Amino acid sequence: MMRIVDAFLAFPSIFLLLALAAFVKPSPFMITVIIALTSWMEVARIVNAEVRSLRERDFVLAARSLGFRTTTIMIKELLPNTIGPIIVAGTLTVARAILLESYLSFLGYGIQPPLPSWGNMLNGAQQYLDRAPWLAIVPGVAITLAVTSFNFIGDGLRDALDARSDIE
Repeated sequence: MMRIVDAFLAFPSIFLLLALAAFVKPSPFMITVIIALTSWMEVARIVNAEVRSLRERDFVLAARSLGFRTTTIMIKELLPNTIGPIIVAGTLTVARAILLESYLSFLGYGIQPPLPSWGNMLNGAQQYLDRAPWLAIVPGVAITLAVTSFNFIGDGLRDALDARSDIE
């Protein structure tokens, strides 16, 4: 499965999004599905690396030696220890999804007017840049603040959920 993930990660996600968006009718639901189909791969890599690291730790070896089944070890030992990286990756993926939706809508493949989208707003503001630059500045600042906020939330959660920081 990780080879499939590697194959998809070899292509820039914006090209995959544009190719998928060209074949479906753009609606908020379909754009969400398309972004979700192209965004899970980074999280899968993080979870895979974390599980590979944890499965060699002493608490997993102790659970094996006590005779716990593999599913019990996964649910009771590995899952609680991977929740932190999954949550952090999720918040960072939300920030990336905001940018991707804005790209798609700006290029005309995303959410279509009259539905509001920051990408639509930026696209529509192009013709008024010389007379009303705030029409582009406001959605641009909103995108920047939203993405920065989710990145800060992800950093804060990483610091809060990092078990190694409690040792100091």
